[in-house]
Amino acid sequence: MLFCPLCANMLLIDPDLQDTRYFCQTCPYIFHIKNKVVTKVPLQRKIIDSDVFGGEEAWKSADVVEVECQVCRYRRASLIEIQVDPIGQPKTSYYRCKNPGCENQWQKKNI
Repeated sequence: MLFCPLCANMLLIDPDLQDTRYFCQTCPYIFHIKNKVVTKVPLQRKIIDSDVFGGEEAWKSADVVEVECQVCRYRRASLIEIQVDPIGQPKTSYYRCKNPGCENQWQKKNI
């Protein structure tokens, strides 16, 4: 932010001109911008653990239930129930197929 040296008001960018400049709304002060500043910051992506339930250990201790996988039609899956909605709402059931070649994950909101 730049401020006017004459009246101490904040300078604004003049959008109507080809040359970029700052101007003061209350007095005739103008500040011409001579050099452009360009800074490139490379994006560093964070590695996020996609399994928010605690990894493989949480699934090993999960209950096994009889439910059909929508991908491979295997009839057994691990079940973890977590309260993700506000208190008073039913828990959400998260399933993981027990078929070693599939391991599809899906969820079901209990109503």
